[in-house]
This record gives sequence, C-alpha cells and structure tokens, in this order.
Amino acid sequence: MFTESEIATILEIPEVTEAVIAAKNEFKNNQVEFLELSDHDFLSLIMMTPTVGIALANGSISLFEELALNKMARKMSKGGYFLKIDPVAHALKYLIKDYEKWEPYFFEVIKISMNNTFERKDIMEIDSNFEEESVHSFSRELFYMPYILVRYLVSFFLHDESDIVDKRSISKVEYDKIKDIGSKLELSEFHFFKSFCKTFHQK
Repeated sequence: MFTESEIATILEIPEVTEAVIAAKNEFKNNQVEFLELSDHDFLSLIMMTPTVGIALANGSISLFEELALNKMARKMSKGGYFLKIDPVAHALKYLIKDYEKWEPYFFEVIKISMNNTFERKDIMEIDSNFEEESVHSFSRELFYMPYILVRYLVSFFLHDESDIVDKRSISKVEYDKIKDIGSKLELSEFHFFKSFCKTFHQK
C-alpha cells in the first residue's frame, strides 16, 4: 500500500491536485456535505478505490477485509490518527455505501496520477521484450519495471507487498474484478499486468 509520504509526493503534481480538488468537491456536494478531509486524505481515499472494489466483489466486506482497509487508510492518511477517528477510514464508509457511483470519478483521478508518474511508452517497450520470451518469469520482469508502477499494483491489489511474487488463491469474482479494474485503469494493455494476474489462482 502507499505510504503517507508517497501520497504527499503524488499530490505535488499540479494535474493531480486539480483533479483531486474537483473530485472532492463533487463527493462533498453529492455524498456527504460536511465531510472534513484534506486534499492529501482525499487522494488517499481515491487510491483505495480499487481495493474497496475487490473487497465488495463478493457482495459484502468481511471483518478481515474491513480491518485491512482501515489499516491501509491509517497508513496513508496525513499525520496519523491512532488515538482518534481516522478521517480516511471515516470517509471510506461513504465510498463503500455508493461504490458503483464513485468508481468512475475516482478512477479518472487515478489515471491522471498514473499518466503523470510513469511513461506508458516506456512500459510498452519493456513489455515487448518479455512478451516474446517462451519461458515466462514474472519475478524477473518485475525487476525491470518502474518502482511507481509496482507501487500502484501493490496498493490496488495486495494487502502485503512482500507477497507480490507469490501465488495467491482468490475467488473467481475477485479475480474478475481485478481484471475489470485493470481494464478500466488501462493497465490491461501491459503484458506486465497480465503476468501479474497469473500469480493469482482461482479457487
């Protein structure tokens, strides 16, 4: 998952700040008028949207998923809120309530963030070399990818970044949601993302 400092660094990009402010105003005007949330914390909420989507794929969020989401919120929120209510965790309740409504808005902000933090053509060039290999090695491919792209994948799709090269078992609906999110965020055009998806085993 992203750290507080990584969120702060992404927010320094003017295009991202502009998109975050517009999305926050839309969210406050149409979802929860009196929500007090800094731009930093709202970007943290936006970056959690794919993870929330996967958690909701089975129809409801389990206790384990709820705890993992709250941990993620606390790690990204500005300043730390271990002794009081975390603003990102609080706002998360409203995102979960109307996820389908807000997913398109928030995914647009994520795409703006990605387009301003790595070059897609560079990824495609790296991809082309691995796509031609007859023996596939996701872990080796991982070494060649930009750090920030790996951070996006870990933050969106995994609870523990140390697991990125491990095989994981997930349900079919969760797997389908990961593929759906990859398509909506324009990650599925990358061979690297397709290789990442192969690290999941459907139950």
